[in-house]
Amino acid sequence: MSEIEGAEGDFRKKMSYGDYLRLPELLAAQSPLTSAHDEFLFIIQHQTSELWMKLAIREIRAACVLIRSDDVQPAFKLLARVTRIFEQLNSAWDVLRTMTPSDYSEFRDRLGQSSGFQSWQYRAIEFLAGNRNLAMLKPHDHRPEIGAELNAILAKPSLYQEAVLLLRRRGFDVGEAGTRAEAAEPHIECEALTNAWAEVYRDPAHHWELYELAEKLIDLEDYLRRWRFNHVTTVERIIGLKRGTGGTSGVGYLKRMLEIELFPELWRLRTRL
Repeated sequence: MSEIEGAEGDFRKKMSYGDYLRLPELLAAQSPLTSAHDEFLFIIQHQTSELWMKLAIREIRAACVLIRSDDVQPAFKLLARVTRIFEQLNSAWDVLRTMTPSDYSEFRDRLGQSSGFQSWQYRAIEFLAGNRNLAMLKPHDHRPEIGAELNAILAKPSLYQEAVLLLRRRGFDVGEAGTRAEAAEPHIECEALTNAWAEVYRDPAHHWELYELAEKLIDLEDYLRRWRFNHVTTVERIIGLKRGTGGTSGVGYLKRMLEIELFPELWRLRTRL
């Protein structure tokens, strides 16, 4: 047998690709409860989404630290990466939509009350970004370690609040939004903050760093909105208007989530210009 362009071939005492990625454990983590062909697709879709969300959480946290320390430029790369992660998550819906209502009905009953609504990592992303609905802690009461993780996120300013505090440090009047951000209280839309962001947009050359940060935040929310919309469309295509396995109204609940704005002042200022 000839050599493969000098590639290493003996890994009995060396780390291989599979060793580094712990592929045996990863590839053994799919345990369908039925013989339905598409249940495997359903599991892979959600497991890979959770892996991408794990990375998104890490990057948002790092971006918050950078903005807090006034090292804003490196945060742009991380926020751009989070946007690309949501682009990946959006593409994944296209794969799941190849599953028909008939396919899903073969195993849906075996899911019990489990639901994507209970994804604590998705909740962490929303909390980190700025949507801090404390009622969303309830589904995680049975896991104290997860509750502790989410409460630790809530104890610090969100990504948007870090941007608000940066805006204030740069001399802008952000009104009560600054006080709430310091205390890590849920954000409430603020007229003074809208005016401050509008001032940035009226002279982007003079406030370029803040302007670019604002656009990175808009990019992030844009892709997150697309993710939510694709989620609604996929669910309606597969289960229609049935209730969700986790007890929500299903499509009705998801459509209400489309109305949530993470960075309301950044959207509102566009009307002012």
